[in-house]
Amino acid sequence: MKKWLYGVGFTMLAAICVAMNFLLYAYFYPNKFSAEIALASSEFSVDQALICAVVNVESSFDSTAVSRRGAKGLMQIMPATAESIAQILDEPYSEESLFDVETNLRYGAYYLHYLQSQFDFDEAICAYNAGIGKVKTWLKDAEYSSNGEKLDVIPYGETREYLAKVKKNYNYYKNKY
Repeated sequence: MKKWLYGVGFTMLAAICVAMNFLLYAYFYPNKFSAEIALASSEFSVDQALICAVVNVESSFDSTAVSRRGAKGLMQIMPATAESIAQILDEPYSEESLFDVETNLRYGAYYLHYLQSQFDFDEAICAYNAGIGKVKTWLKDAEYSSNGEKLDVIPYGETREYLAKVKKNYNYYKNKY
């Protein structure tokens, strides 16, 4: 009888651990706006997992987020960048549109697509955070890049941390999709 109770207790404990693991992952790696993310991903050929990773790191899926530097929405897009993207896509622009989930995801996916056409994966993510100009400058500097294509050293601590967070999130979401 005792062995049976131990078995039941162990099974219940294992079930609780699995449930807690699921809840923790759901908390730290949310998957909101999946339909809108799928559309933006498809329109601009950007991996859904990458969009989710950037959104989670940038705003924790908060469509009303505003950074201290003025970046807005899910993908924390700067208004000047969004205005340029709207012109390229031949769409009307208003700063308020950055709080629209679909618009923000589309602009962010477009921007990621553009950055990936200019740089390798890590450098594209660094450019999303620090800016294209900074990454191009770093790539030209032998102190940061030995070949002008890949960064050996990322001089900004914030950008180093950002890249690590996005890659961690990307790996998780990649397994989900």
